[in-house]
Amino acid sequence: MTLKLDAGLKLVAATHNPGKAKELHALLEGRFEVLTAGALGILEPDETETTFVGNALLKARHAADHSGQIALADDSGLSVTALDGQPGIYSARWAGPTKDFGLAMDKVAERIEE
Repeated sequence: MTLKLDAGLKLVAATHNPGKAKELHALLEGRFEVLTAGALGILEPDETETTFVGNALLKARHAADHSGQIALADDSGLSVTALDGQPGIYSARWAGPTKDFGLAMDKVAERIEE
């Protein structure tokens, strides 16, 4: 299905990350009104899929269902060949509850050194 997006349309970015929100605002400025899931009070869903694409779809559908608007999302992480693709979709979990990606990189270094 193809959907035509008219200028001025509201889009919900399924993110609570201020950096991602800023990037999306810059990319879509003047074309669409970008709202974020965080600003709308939409809680982040549990990322239960097994791929980045699956988690992005899950987040977009969750934001669309809870906002009634068209939503977009991405999912990303670090896949290290020397670690057979780890941490992959679990990158944020390696960063801990405070999302300390320095901690995640320390874990990557430790595992590579093992």
